[in-house]
Amino acid sequence: MSSALTDLCAHPIVQAPMAGGVSVPKLAAAVCEAGGLGFLAAGYKTADGMYQEIKQLRSLTARPFGVNVFMPQPEYAETGAVEVYAHQLAGEAAWYGVELGDPDSGRDDGYDTKLAVLLDNPVPVVSFHFGVPDRDTLGALRRAGTRTMVTATTVEEALAVERAGADAVIVQGVEAGGHQGTHRDLQENDGCGLGLLALLAQVRESVGLPLVAAGGIMRGSQIAAVLAAGAEAAQLGTAFLATAESGAHTVHKQALTDPLFARTELTRAFSGRPARGLVNRFLREHGPYAPAAYPEIHHLTAPLRKAAALAADAQGMGLWAGQGHRMARELPAGRLVEVLCAELDAARAAFSQGGEVR
Repeated sequence: MSSALTDLCAHPIVQAPMAGGVSVPKLAAAVCEAGGLGFLAAGYKTADGMYQEIKQLRSLTARPFGVNVFMPQPEYAETGAVEVYAHQLAGEAAWYGVELGDPDSGRDDGYDTKLAVLLDNPVPVVSFHFGVPDRDTLGALRRAGTRTMVTATTVEEALAVERAGADAVIVQGVEAGGHQGTHRDLQENDGCGLGLLALLAQVRESVGLPLVAAGGIMRGSQIAAVLAAGAEAAQLGTAFLATAESGAHTVHKQALTDPLFARTELTRAFSGRPARGLVNRFLREHGPYAPAAYPEIHHLTAPLRKAAALAADAQGMGLWAGQGHRMARELPAGRLVEVLCAELDAARAAFSQGGEVR
């Protein structure tokens, strides 16, 4: 790994920050203790909630870790489309016995307050999703001793990350579970995302920053492949979602390998932004009609998703998952890091000897 990442973790394995209660402190700590780079997800939390999780994580490990922050989103002008979608979801609300959420519950996810906390109480790494911070913000974090990474889904976005002065680019392929980290959410670009290896090769030829590869990675042999393609490390989300330490709902964990959920799709059904999840009833029925309106749709559907989770109803939950979900393993997170490293070593040995990689 490059000097930008090598002293953060012993192994080129980054645990993806999965918002919504999945990336809890005990998961990040287990990954860090095993030699990977664990991450907390500040998305959808208050600044104080983020700070409390940082304190808890620091009580569990002294090793470097990261915190992921969502960028504020631009105003959404077509309120009529949100109202139409809310009318379509009325039957869901009646079924679960809840009221739909307020779509105008906030657009910035407490961004400025979270940054203030992270500057007053610096952490080793901060990553950003849904856009690029300005140079002043990245410079302030650097002066505080924090390294920065920003997600990019195109070469143009990666170049913007480099120009802004970040320390590394998280190159996210279309295979990735959860939200695509596009900098501008344009509905006409739906379905145009590149696969990880194709995107990684293009970004490597265009950008001089260290790259972290993300999207569908579930095995050590895949980590070896992205390292060979120019990445410094691999970021895995779905692989850690099924671990014992993950905060994911038990129904979500079980669904990853349940034959009933055979595939994933990118959908706007739950949040108004493209996100990859297991295809269930809610996604099938509402995905084709959901407008490009994030975070309005996220706020609107929040009570539905909560009610579905309380009822353990997998058909109404947002079951975020990458394309490799069927390869999920129910292991403790630290043990998973060990297994991935063993697979990575075996793949490297096979590469060097010209043998078959398994």
